[in-house]
Formats: sequence, C-alpha cells, structure tokens
Amino acid sequence: MKRSGSETSGSETELVEPEGGPHALAQGFRLEVVEGPDQGKAVDARAGRTAIGSDPQADLALSDRAVSRFHCELRAGGDRVSVRDLDSTNGTRVNGVQVVEALLRDGDALEVGRSRVRFSAGAARVKIPLSERERFGVMVGRSQAMRAAFAVLERAAATDATVLLEGETGTGKEAAAESLHRESARRDGPFVVVDCGAVPGQLLESELFGHERGSFTGATASRTGAFEEAASGTAFLDEIGELPPELQPKLLRALERREVKRVGGSRYQPIDFRVIAATNRNLRAEVNAGRFRADLYYRLAVVEARLPPLRERREDLPLLVENLLAALGAADRDEAAFLRTREFAAELSRHAWPGNVRELRNYVEACLAMREVRPLPAAAAAQDVSVDTSRPLKEQREMWVQTFERAYLERILSEHQGNVSAAARAAGVDRIHFYRLLWRHGLK
Repeated sequence: MKRSGSETSGSETELVEPEGGPHALAQGFRLEVVEGPDQGKAVDARAGRTAIGSDPQADLALSDRAVSRFHCELRAGGDRVSVRDLDSTNGTRVNGVQVVEALLRDGDALEVGRSRVRFSAGAARVKIPLSERERFGVMVGRSQAMRAAFAVLERAAATDATVLLEGETGTGKEAAAESLHRESARRDGPFVVVDCGAVPGQLLESELFGHERGSFTGATASRTGAFEEAASGTAFLDEIGELPPELQPKLLRALERREVKRVGGSRYQPIDFRVIAATNRNLRAEVNAGRFRADLYYRLAVVEARLPPLRERREDLPLLVENLLAALGAADRDEAAFLRTREFAAELSRHAWPGNVRELRNYVEACLAMREVRPLPAAAAAQDVSVDTSRPLKEQREMWVQTFERAYLERILSEHQGNVSAAARAAGVDRIHFYRLLWRHGLK
C-alpha cells in the first residue's frame, strides 16, 4: 500500500522549476542496520516521515522481535531530522541514551530492540511539492508548511481515496475535510460530520450505522446513520483515534466493502460514500499500544496529510486574520482597521497559540466585539493578582478561576502533544468533560 504525506517547515528553501513546479527541500538521509537480525538492510528517506518497526508497512521493516510494530519515526524538516519514539515497548536510544524525541546528527546510532541502525545525513535533498495556491477550499495559507499540505490535499481531492488528516487540536482538520469535499467530484453530495470523541461509545454505533426500531431500549423509531446520509458524498470522522475497540472491525468492513448494517438490522446495504478521518493522536503509537487496529489504520491512511500548528506558520497570521474578518462579516468595516496594523500582527506572532486557528478565531472575534485589542491569554495569565473591592468577590474569583483553568488546559495539552485523551487522563477528569472545558475556552 502506497501512502502520501506532507512534512515541511518554514526553514526550508523553496525552488521553482519550470517542469517540476514549486517545491521545498528537506534533509535527505539513509538508515542502515549495522547490528541485529537484519544487518545490511538499508533505506533512503523519500518523504518527510520515515517509520522504523517490525510491521511490514514500516519504511524500515525489521524482523527483530524486540522491535514494536511502529517503533519510532524520523521527521525531516529543512536541515534538521528528528527521531521520536512511538511509545514502543523497549524504547528508542540514540548513542546509548534513551529518548522520547531528539535531533539527529550524521553518524548517530539508533538502538531499537536488539538492532542498531546508523543514521547518515545525505548530501542530496528530498523534494517536497508545494501548491501554487494560497487557498484550498475554505483554507488559506502562503507559508511553505501550508502549501505543502495543500499539495497533498489537491492530489487527494482528484481521487476517491480515504484520507487521514493529522494535526493538533484546532489546526483546521474539519476545514481541511470540508475543503477536500468541495474540491472533489463529490462536491454536490452531502458532507456529514461525526465527532467520534464527543459521542458516548454506546451511541456512536447508531450514529455511524443507524439503527432499526426496537433494536435497543429507547429506539422508538428507525434511524439513518452517517454513512447512509453520506451516500454520493463524504463522511468526515473527526477524532477517529477515540473510536472504541468494539467498533473498529465494523468500520473496517464498511471501508473495505462500502456496505453497512444498521444496529438491529439483518442485512448489509451497499452505499457509495467517501471517508475522511482526522485525529490529534499518533495512530502508529496507538497501534503499538493495542488501542487501534493496524489493519484499520492502513485502511484509513491511504493518503496522510499533516496540518501544521500555527506556531509553524506564523507568516500566515495576517492572511488568516483577513480571512476570519471576512467570515465574521467585517472585511470592509472601518472599525476592523485596528486588527490590520503591523503592531497587531507583531503581537499575534509572539503568542504560542496552543489552540491554533480555532483560538485565533475566538481572539479576533473578541477583539472585534469589544472594538479593542484584547490582552492575549498568556499575557493575562502573567499579570499580578490585583484586588478590586469595587467589584463583587464572586465576579473576581470567577475571573481568576477562568484564567487559571485556561492556562492549565494549554499547558497539559502541550505536554501531551495535543492528545486530548492523554491530557484528560493526566488531568484526572472524564474525556467528555475535558472536551467541554476545551470548547468553553476556545481551545477545541
């Protein structure tokens, strides 16, 4: 199975070739097994993300039984290559030191299981195609990171292939899915959204597949599921990493055969639909942990596209603000002029934006509503606690609780790379409640 992906960063040099079109350059490298059962085996990196593991679909597939299915992955961006352990059983070491993530230098030794793999930085660069467009559907971006993502999405839109969108919370995965639908031959069909993380597990099967009357307590009437509603169109499965294990084989069958059976039904019904899925998890790590089926991952990741976080595309901020003002009906209003100044753009670029584009939208909307540049959350959190006795105690307490709550959510999300389920577990709260908190603070 051949998969496509996109990885790039703003540090890369863009080239324009008359025949090949615009592209970015990433560091090329070679991986060679120097110790272990697969000694002598080697692979040259041809994309931005390279996986090492015992799974046959890994880019460097090893027969070492001490290596996890997707043990670790290397990411190339500009002149840098980093390695990240994918929650493997035995861990990943660089020159004898166990790491979670680390930058690699020419000649470094990666130790995975009982194997040693030599990393060699090549002189040749890997070409990453860039779109010539600054807009794709409802999305905008002129940075290399976004134009690399657009290039992948453009190719995917010309097919009916299943697409897996990856990225942190708030990076615009739903907007990317809607844009894919709009740019595809299915644009005149329905676009149906199911948030797998927001629907309780016992109800999700009915949400996806529908149910027949009397199939369970409370089923007083038959119900059409998302896949039936998406006939001749697209079904978007958001937060697919939250899909319960018992539903994963049923989704796999639906993807492979394009047929579904309602809960309580007796027959499968063929349906013509396309699936786009999205996750803020690393599904390869979820496969290692046994929480996600490997065969379902393969079926979803026919085409993979990574949406970069806002901190990797700060040059897009003015364009994003303009696009948000247009969406809010303020593109031509004079009172929005203060949101187009250099000073405002500079202030935006200094913020980390843990909630990404969704957080930016909420902030711009708040500034527009109040007709002033509002303090950014990080700045507000850093202020000294001041007491204003002219205001009620309850009001001031609530203000500081909200400030603390948002700062806590931002920090714990960042520590878990945007993985909502892991952050909720670490916070000691129910995942659904955690989602509600994110929505309340504009981080989801």
